[in-house]
Amino acid sequence: MSGPVGRRSRSWMGAVAIAAALAGCSSTTTVVATSYPTAATRLSTTANATLIAAAKGKIKHVVFILQENRSFDSYFGTYPGADGIQGRDICVPAVTGHCQAPYVDHSDVNGGGPHGSGSFVDDVNRGAMNGFVQVAARARRNCADPNDPACTDTNGSDVMGYHTGSDIPNYWAYAHHFVLQDHMFEPVNSWSLPDHLYSVSEWSAHCGSVKPRSCTTDDEDMSQVPPPGLDGVTKAPRPQDPIYAWTDLTYLLHKAGVSWGYFVAPGTEPDCEDPQKIVCWPVKQQSRTPGFWNPLPDFVTVRQDHQLGNIAPTATFLHDARTGTLPAVSWVIPSGAVSEHPPNRVSVGQSYVTNLVNTVMKGPDWNSTAIFLSWDDWGGFYDHVSPPQVDSQGYGIRVPGILISPYARRGYVDHQNLSFDANIRFVEDLFLHGQRLDPATDGRPDPRPTVREDDPRLGNLLTEFAFSRPPKPPLLLPENPQTTLTN
Repeated sequence: MSGPVGRRSRSWMGAVAIAAALAGCSSTTTVVATSYPTAATRLSTTANATLIAAAKGKIKHVVFILQENRSFDSYFGTYPGADGIQGRDICVPAVTGHCQAPYVDHSDVNGGGPHGSGSFVDDVNRGAMNGFVQVAARARRNCADPNDPACTDTNGSDVMGYHTGSDIPNYWAYAHHFVLQDHMFEPVNSWSLPDHLYSVSEWSAHCGSVKPRSCTTDDEDMSQVPPPGLDGVTKAPRPQDPIYAWTDLTYLLHKAGVSWGYFVAPGTEPDCEDPQKIVCWPVKQQSRTPGFWNPLPDFVTVRQDHQLGNIAPTATFLHDARTGTLPAVSWVIPSGAVSEHPPNRVSVGQSYVTNLVNTVMKGPDWNSTAIFLSWDDWGGFYDHVSPPQVDSQGYGIRVPGILISPYARRGYVDHQNLSFDANIRFVEDLFLHGQRLDPATDGRPDPRPTVREDDPRLGNLLTEFAFSRPPKPPLLLPENPQTTLTN
């Protein structure tokens, strides 16, 4: 099955001429973009306010579905109209002295490569974007125990493999019917834990005490990781647990009386304590267990606000979606098996996400919901776009991003620079009257280096909607679609 070739993004400047037109436009042309202006869309104060007002009238529920470890090019590198690998002469140096070009990889199980901050530096290689194969090849292999933390069962070359629309038809269908974000960058140039911290707080740090001012920027270790099995609801943190004392979005939501939920699939988390390693023994994950993908139980604000009960199993999210009781803001976090984090299966992750989306679409809240689907980091897989630098921690390498909403512009490819910073700004504009995670104004000053939401290079998610159009009906997709995946 080939990818969709239908509606593409219309001219860039015309798409943002005035807020009224932007709120009502529906991209229906067949022009394939040939240039990719990635600066933020600049709207006047009046135009932006008009869009915010329109969004407030339509969107009552925002859902962030966060999957794992895929670069944009590895999933959408050949998507029509996107800034991908099609038509590019690419060959990345290998350890043999030869080079490796991108190739179609239909394997359901991929290996990927190391994806810590050191690997980011080597992969990007000062903007050359040519270190991926050599970084992956440095991992040990042919070990007696495949779970040895220093081992991998691939030769490193599959980081240059990419999937096609026939491999991941549901993801491409969402892009075709809604909005594909082709410059969504990982918020931090590191691994899963700092990414998940950014997804709720716009910072990754190490703190010396429960006081916000004790925190210092840290994008790799962040003190010791939470031990498995800690019951974050009924027990106090152990002395070796990390302390996340800076201000996070749930603090602002609670303060404003805005409901939120952080939903975690029970199972395991496959990331290793050493982010440079690819394989390690699985660590148990539950909604009550602090961990790499579930850091909120160790946030001081969550404990002080008595909000630990808002961290719940994914089954609670599905129930809320079915019954029309979704909170205003939801994060949905996978377990290892459904995460797409190598070596977990692409097909299983796609089925899991499809079930989440179908459940929302079939529920009473669909017509007032915006779902933002993204992947937390690149997982070692190749991407050709050099990330812009906004501060010492970011951005990281490009990851896929998709907006799914009844008000999303159909078939639109958004070329703006985006990151999880844009997601948080969207919530702040809709539910918090534009309040930012800003030490000068949020009531809990911390020493974060920047207010990411206000960076002038950050795109505006409001431009991805057509609020004046009738809401789109649900796009219910098969949870186990026919694909060209192998193995």
